[in-house]
Amino acid sequence: MGDLAFISEFPEQASWLEIHQAAFVHNIAVYRNAVDSNVLLGCVLKGNAYGHGFIQCLEIIHGYIDIIFVINPIDAFKVRKYEKENELSQKRIVVLGAISADEVVRCARKVIEVVIGDENWLQILHTLKRSEKDTGNAFRPLKAHIHIDTGLGREGFTTDKIAEKIGFLTKCTDLIHIQGVMSHFSNTEDVTEQAYAYEQLTAFDKAFAQIEKKLALPYPLERHIAQSAASFVLPKSRYEIMRVGIALYGLWPSIETKLSARVVLQELPKLIPVLTWKCMSQSIKQISEGSFIGYGCTYRADRNLRVALLPVGYYDGYPRLLSNKGYVLVNETRCRILGRVMMNHIIVDVTEATSDETSVVATLIGSNGKESISAENLADWSQTINYEIVTRIGSHLKRMVVD
Repeated sequence: MGDLAFISEFPEQASWLEIHQAAFVHNIAVYRNAVDSNVLLGCVLKGNAYGHGFIQCLEIIHGYIDIIFVINPIDAFKVRKYEKENELSQKRIVVLGAISADEVVRCARKVIEVVIGDENWLQILHTLKRSEKDTGNAFRPLKAHIHIDTGLGREGFTTDKIAEKIGFLTKCTDLIHIQGVMSHFSNTEDVTEQAYAYEQLTAFDKAFAQIEKKLALPYPLERHIAQSAASFVLPKSRYEIMRVGIALYGLWPSIETKLSARVVLQELPKLIPVLTWKCMSQSIKQISEGSFIGYGCTYRADRNLRVALLPVGYYDGYPRLLSNKGYVLVNETRCRILGRVMMNHIIVDVTEATSDETSVVATLIGSNGKESISAENLADWSQTINYEIVTRIGSHLKRMVVD
């Protein structure tokens, strides 16, 4: 669908996102081709699918990946609802974040896996036990993964006396089916030298061995710690499952990861950004030399200008730090932001991009002809990381899947 046709169909849209299905599928294939075929590929859909749109991305990836990782049970229930409504086979789902006792019961019934990372689960187990009595023969044991804190200092059991800490799990094998053991890296993305990551892997392996011995289960446990960066640059970390997030959306976790991947894999994988952010101009007009533009009078025209008012601002997730230094693309031309980014508007110089006041479409993130502006560009200009740029794009904006 062309940009003008889209505006006609959705006239209320100030700006919108295009989610490129072919790019998503390509990035998934990059990971499939880079690792052993026995490793399960999990896609992380947290943070509204890294700002790309939860449902839109779910529709694309469902048939291509092995496991779906979400941060909260509400998203997990959305996946099961989507599968039921579309008569799809159920994918494995793992809830990585906090969860209530009632939600745990629902997860058990819907065959949704959860993460156990502290001894507060004793209370949750009481609720699960009551549910088992109420349900009778229809009860399904909860599938769970034990989370170990190997050095991030966030979720998970610390590794000291780990066998004692998980001892309560040996008393409830009728309630919980332990599926695997997981952890999370602390510092694989910001460095090219992975000494701390290897320390974490050593701690993970040691704790895993103690857990295996303590539980003495008649089946092998899955292990997972590798995310986007580690899946590329630390082959030892891949184990049975990879939890890949931002890279599947076509964004490199960092420059350091890109450099390391080139060394480890011999050839740099090509990731294609999945997201394009566009905006239709609200108006275009002439501004005389010497006129101030925007709040605070932070920009004064040094010549006669033609400017476009774009109805997008920091309410939509467009960073205020791009004031007077960011760019958008119009008709394959870089157009500078003039003055401050406002709550619902930005003003850009389109003097070189158009010769009249006819409405134009601006590209905020993405390519336009030979020009492009990436999430990394916006991150550099606004002193942050690409993760924050995309995840803060407003969930109220229209997202549409395109080829």
